[in-house]
Amino acid sequence: SAKCGACGPGYASPRDAMKGKQFLVPDKPVPAGPRETLLYLPCIYRNTGVQRPDYLATVDVDPASPQYCQVIHRLPMPNLHDELHHSGWNACSSCFGDATKSRNLLILPSLISSRIYVVDVGTDLRAPRLHKVVEPEELFRKGNVAHPHTSHCLGTGDILISCLGDPAGNGKGSFILLDGKTFEVKGNWEKGEKVPSLGYDFWYQPRHNVLLSTEWGVPKALRDGFNPADVEKGLYGRHINVWDWSTHTFIQAVDLGKGSIPLEIRFLHDPAAAQGFVGCALSGTVHRFYKTQKGDWAAEKVIEVPNKKVQGWLLPDMPGLITDILISLDDRFLFFSNWLHGDVRQYDISEPRRPRLVGQVFLGGSISKGGPVTVVEDKELQCQPEPFVIQGKKVPGGPQMLQLSLDGKRLYVTSSLYSGWDKQFYPDLLREGSVMLQIDVDTERGGLKVNQNFLVDFGKEPDGPVLAHEMRYPGGDCTSDIWL
Repeated sequence: SAKCGACGPGYASPRDAMKGKQFLVPDKPVPAGPRETLLYLPCIYRNTGVQRPDYLATVDVDPASPQYCQVIHRLPMPNLHDELHHSGWNACSSCFGDATKSRNLLILPSLISSRIYVVDVGTDLRAPRLHKVVEPEELFRKGNVAHPHTSHCLGTGDILISCLGDPAGNGKGSFILLDGKTFEVKGNWEKGEKVPSLGYDFWYQPRHNVLLSTEWGVPKALRDGFNPADVEKGLYGRHINVWDWSTHTFIQAVDLGKGSIPLEIRFLHDPAAAQGFVGCALSGTVHRFYKTQKGDWAAEKVIEVPNKKVQGWLLPDMPGLITDILISLDDRFLFFSNWLHGDVRQYDISEPRRPRLVGQVFLGGSISKGGPVTVVEDKELQCQPEPFVIQGKKVPGGPQMLQLSLDGKRLYVTSSLYSGWDKQFYPDLLREGSVMLQIDVDTERGGLKVNQNFLVDFGKEPDGPVLAHEMRYPGGDCTSDIWL
């Protein structure tokens, strides 16, 4: 964009965000923007046996700082067993140009308690403080929804949050709308009688008059673990749900196949692009979704991670379990994590219909050598990977949540999925705590390499080992900013 005289939060375009500049002067070379120095991430005690509240951790990620790789602040929530999960902002690049808006409040939905915490990070970036608590009864009473998951700010200044179900724990793909100033619950975003039976993540793109949402599972089925029989019973998702952005009505379901469980969904960052990708956990596939010439939406499978035949595990076939995906701000690379197999992958998506694997690292997982699982047939690997050890620590669990630096050169990874499933699949995580790692990314040819100097060990927290989840930077990132 040209010079902005009254810029609001975020950046004018994804390119500007990569450079860390709120405005660009035409025809001038643009220097690289400042690198991230702080990360916020929720830390969860539910299911660990530690009777302490979840908290928001502030981590110093500035290599020049004497507190590098340390938790420098902890903001405990006022309640137990919330299961803080994915966070969002009160304002982001969708509000760019509105000088009355500021990205100074973090929205923290609680997956189990259904509370929503509003955290002030603007007063002191290094020491966030609690601003407001939206009690679950407000969601129940005004929207008949519960189990809030993904939060996105809107260009209007309001906050849109997707939910997994209703107050009784049944599946229901509804949305709740919060006032962006008072954080009062306004009610449901959706209109009309048609509502999908399941909900999870979402992304919106007003230029194409669309919001797309995904489906995890029925809250009371997934609350305490995963039962494969529940997939057969239809208690887990298989659709991308298409909503008309202007009328807020549900208009189409794109079927990705039985047992697929589509989780994180990402449009390309270019607001003119009518396509993106969704990661399907159980089927181990990534689908490209796109707008057709007819004006409706469709999807095609473009990546498939083969199951591995194993012994000593829950099932004879182990899926990769794709649990998080993200796209670099220049729309060139797609990254995703296989929580069970233990690898993080980087694909070149310059041709979105033909992603090309250009980077891969193993960071733990369930198939490491010397563990309880033996791989008897593998379509990808010649042998089981070595256990992942960094700074003398054998890392429990597998790679899960991802966050990419704005310039695309550093990929941050945490290892906790959700405490009920961590307890089932990686009990060592509950005893030892999760970790945060950093991977160096080759942004020219592609390639991933673990930074051996970076480790945040959440097993050493003052109140005992904790499960750290999704990461945010104070200035926005690849998964929270939407351009209009």
